[in-house]
Amino acid sequence: MKPFKSLLFIICFFSAFFSYGQNQEKIIVKYSGRTSKSTDVKDGALVFLRNKSQQVHFTHNGADLFCDKAIYYEDQDFIEAFSNVVMKQGDSINMVAKYLEYSGKSQLAIARGDVILTEPQSILKTDTLYFDRVKQEAYYNTKGNVVRDTSGTITSQIGRYYINASKYQFIQDVVLVNPKYTLNTERLDFFTENGHAYLFGPSTIVGETSKIYSERGFYDTNNNIGHFQRNAKIDYDNRTVEGDSLYFDRTKSFASATNNITVTDTLNKSTVKGHYAEVWRAQDSMYITKRALAITVQDKDSIYIHADTLMVTGKPENRITRAYYNARLYKSDMAGKSDSIHVNHKEGLTQMINLNRFSSTDAFATKRKPVLWNIGNQMTGDTIHLISNPKTEQLDSLKVFENAFLISKDTISEDGFNQIKGLRLIGLFKDNELYNVDIIKNAETIRYLRNDEGELIGIQKSKSGKINVQIIDQAIDEVRFINQIDGNIFPESDFPKSGRRLRDFDWRGEEQPLSVEDLFKDDPPLDLPIIKGLDDYVPPEAFIDDAIAKRIEEAGKASPEKENKAARNLPKKTMVTPLESTTKKADSTTAKPVKEIIKKEGQ
Repeated sequence: MKPFKSLLFIICFFSAFFSYGQNQEKIIVKYSGRTSKSTDVKDGALVFLRNKSQQVHFTHNGADLFCDKAIYYEDQDFIEAFSNVVMKQGDSINMVAKYLEYSGKSQLAIARGDVILTEPQSILKTDTLYFDRVKQEAYYNTKGNVVRDTSGTITSQIGRYYINASKYQFIQDVVLVNPKYTLNTERLDFFTENGHAYLFGPSTIVGETSKIYSERGFYDTNNNIGHFQRNAKIDYDNRTVEGDSLYFDRTKSFASATNNITVTDTLNKSTVKGHYAEVWRAQDSMYITKRALAITVQDKDSIYIHADTLMVTGKPENRITRAYYNARLYKSDMAGKSDSIHVNHKEGLTQMINLNRFSSTDAFATKRKPVLWNIGNQMTGDTIHLISNPKTEQLDSLKVFENAFLISKDTISEDGFNQIKGLRLIGLFKDNELYNVDIIKNAETIRYLRNDEGELIGIQKSKSGKINVQIIDQAIDEVRFINQIDGNIFPESDFPKSGRRLRDFDWRGEEQPLSVEDLFKDDPPLDLPIIKGLDDYVPPEAFIDDAIAKRIEEAGKASPEKENKAARNLPKKTMVTPLESTTKKADSTTAKPVKEIIKKEGQ
């Protein structure tokens, strides 16, 4: 008996359900102040008017329609609504307009005149709006704007709202105006519930202190966080950050970049490159790694500093650059290597440092000692300071602290080296060329003496308290010994080869970078992350697609001898072509060649 009762209940339930559905297939008149059949209206349609107490009211499949006047074509189940039109769908969708057409058969509504569509997260305003109740989509192509409290106002020429997904799709001349920034793009997908915006095509986000450009991007309008790809860059405070992928946090004034990064400081004529960077605007600081390279233009030349990691901190007037782990520098007339390099731009002081973390017993400690090459001269020591004039940007002097060693190859012999060593070294520059050197305390020298014809006169070896060296045309012209202890000049045959090197002699000419490319020659292979980014933009299907076209066609079959009212006033088909990037899409797994990295930077 129980199975029979259950079966009976199910039959009754579905019978009631389908009965309800059938009753709702046609538009129902819930209220009319006055109803008439006017001869002025074609097809014998009914005319409904409101009274003083309330408006004309219709219902259809869960939607309510209110207006001051309506013309109802019963044979086609089609309504024309006039004046103070309101269409409500449940508790979430409310649309008002001056005029509306609605087909109960196709369930397509066309609203005109000061149209406002309100849903819980946003308000859409336009002149003409098409609303498909089956697909739950609204569409305009007469320019519209969407207001969302937390995000601002979005305007576009064409727009579509996907109600079930709470998603807007804006096309052509898209502008989002927020109190803190203005966003311009060609295509924008916007989700009202979480405030997520997806940008396609050339796009800019301009705020009071920054400007972002990209051709593919994501922006969280609730939290002011964004990810950008395709020619992405951020401009702020005379600094531009570019990379294959950028991350930006407006609230924290923070940006990071990944792969093929360039940070340009137009105020200080400097550029930093690498493959991962972090920039903190409030602290005016920057961290960059993975083949980091700093380029500073000075007097129509450029200084290049390369290291595993670079840090730039401080305002322009007090800027500090730190390069650490296998730091190297190159200039047209100078090159150097050290464990780390510290540059105080205000003081014009560059310090080349061998960090204390390396033990003196380390087998590679010697190779980590700072070394500087200047036009044939090699200088080494525990620490080297280069001092330049901050205004003229010309080298002024250098200081080598502890274990100073100056070496230059003899101009003719294959294995002869001029050598000077001592506790400290002080060098003076003129026009960026070394012209005077003082070796202080425990000074020793080995020097190859030649006449004007280049013939070897002898090899000089001496010790003194201090040595002064005068250099002319890149060659040692005169050596003065102060408080000389001993010294002699030996014929080459009388000078044993085993004694031709001072203790701790270390010629490192094979390490000297002879070009900017040489700064990278010992770097390990790069392992860059793969950046997928957003997929290419796919144009949406036409609003009047095959499904709705079939519904419209079916609506006209009820009265084939008459005009199909559901087919009139449909939107013209708008062609939306795929977007193309202004440049080729970068392969985010590959670093740009070194020559491309350094071009246009003083070379």
